[in-house]
Amino acid sequence: MRDWWRDAIIYQVYPRSFQDSDGDGIGDLPGITARLPHIASLGADVVWLSPFFTSPDRDMGYDVSDYCNVNPLFGTLEDFDALLAKAHDLGLKVIIDQVISHSSIDHPWFKESRQSRETDKADWYVWADPKADGGPPTNWLSVFGGSAWAWDTRRKQYYLHNFLIEQPDLNFHNPDVVDTLLGTMRFWLERGVDGFRLDTVNFYVHDARLRDNPASEWDVFPNNPYEAQNHLFSKTRPENIAILQRIRTLTDEFGATMTVGEVGEAGRMIEIMAEYTSGGDKLHMAYSFEFLGPDTAPRHFRSGIERFLRSAPDGWPCWAFSNHDVARHVSRWTPPGGDSDAVAKQAIALLCSFPGTLCLYQGEELGQTETDILYEEVRDLGYIDFWPAIKGRDGCRTPMVWKAQDPQGGFTTGTPWLPVKPPQATRAVDRQEKDKASVLNAYRATIAYRRGRTALRTGTTRFIDLPAPLLAIERTAEDGARVTAIFNLSDQPQELTAQGSFTLAGPQAAEGKGPVLMFPAHGFVFLESAQPLMLAQLD
Repeated sequence: MRDWWRDAIIYQVYPRSFQDSDGDGIGDLPGITARLPHIASLGADVVWLSPFFTSPDRDMGYDVSDYCNVNPLFGTLEDFDALLAKAHDLGLKVIIDQVISHSSIDHPWFKESRQSRETDKADWYVWADPKADGGPPTNWLSVFGGSAWAWDTRRKQYYLHNFLIEQPDLNFHNPDVVDTLLGTMRFWLERGVDGFRLDTVNFYVHDARLRDNPASEWDVFPNNPYEAQNHLFSKTRPENIAILQRIRTLTDEFGATMTVGEVGEAGRMIEIMAEYTSGGDKLHMAYSFEFLGPDTAPRHFRSGIERFLRSAPDGWPCWAFSNHDVARHVSRWTPPGGDSDAVAKQAIALLCSFPGTLCLYQGEELGQTETDILYEEVRDLGYIDFWPAIKGRDGCRTPMVWKAQDPQGGFTTGTPWLPVKPPQATRAVDRQEKDKASVLNAYRATIAYRRGRTALRTGTTRFIDLPAPLLAIERTAEDGARVTAIFNLSDQPQELTAQGSFTLAGPQAAEGKGPVLMFPAHGFVFLESAQPLMLAQLD
């Protein structure tokens, strides 16, 4: 029996921005529950909930102070149980974020750990003595700027924080820490969740010898100095594999569960994804930021997929174009003056042609664009020191829009935590429901087409050589049925010939006259055939 997650479509919900049920301007669990039918209507299989745990919210819930409870902003454990039950009734699986590489500075574990070097939890976090000159133990940098080490006067030591200073890193070299964290995951599995998305999964283990990171290769110094280092010692350590194996052993106790790990490391993301999912004893799958940038060149998509398939023939990928940490892909990929709806429709067709599990981020099914956030509107303070070169992540986290004519897009009856602005409100669900040509209905149609084609869900993958800006992917089912997806990844019309017997099928954004296929800007086609096709670009 095939694992349910291998051809699933995951829909990421950012809880504080999906639906507010009580008018306080912040989305919540009852609001999500009320909107689950929308997710089911897309053809999604899984709901991924970003953190909703107890937290002081210095990093919007990614600084957890209680791993086994719900932030009152979002509701109660009973509200979560109701959400889980409703999702399961609709045929949706539910996975939840696990942010275990670090906790909040307000977590009771850290409060005890920082009291002295003699407490029971003294080494539950990564503590180290200063250098002789008083400086930090290593040159490791925080993703959010500055040193990854913070001085604590009580212990007269530094503690490690790869992210905010209020997010101290847990010490995975301590077996008690690992046991306890696995216990918190067991709590949610026993409650009925179907798996986990593991935040910053390659950050768990640090180099016990505290060796300095070497410099990375760069031509122009990056906006964020973090990118100027090759993080050989601060993360992605060999000892991390044993942690992933223990997590897999735990989830396997509960039958048909799934883990998907977030891998972040420039230059090595695909290879780490492969390492972490191969062998059947670690993560079920992993995703990275490989396709979450501005590059839309055919070679970029082809290289990422082929490298993974070559590196981990028994591993499994999860691909995404947007999430809560990056600018929305419609804004990243639409050229100035371009047709953003055409880009959005092509994006879901492209994603549905990829092998592996697929992940959507709330609002992308509306062709939602990045919100222009002013400095005084910023709520995500992680990157505030880099403004305006890096404007933070608020622009992709603004509320979901449900009703075009509602002052707050139908998200809340109060004042939303981030603004709902006119360019986003015009893309509301109710407006697109009525338009057969909308991005929303294109998502539904394309996902339905993928669901009905074994070749796209589980088939083998072969790229057909074509010059840029054309990309062609052939997917072949066990019975020999083929679907060849061809994309014009540019804003200029393209033509090619297709030799062989084929049928144009499914969603299309191109025209065919005999063997000639004519692609408008951001056009695409799906061709069904029993035999391989010969493709050639026309001048």
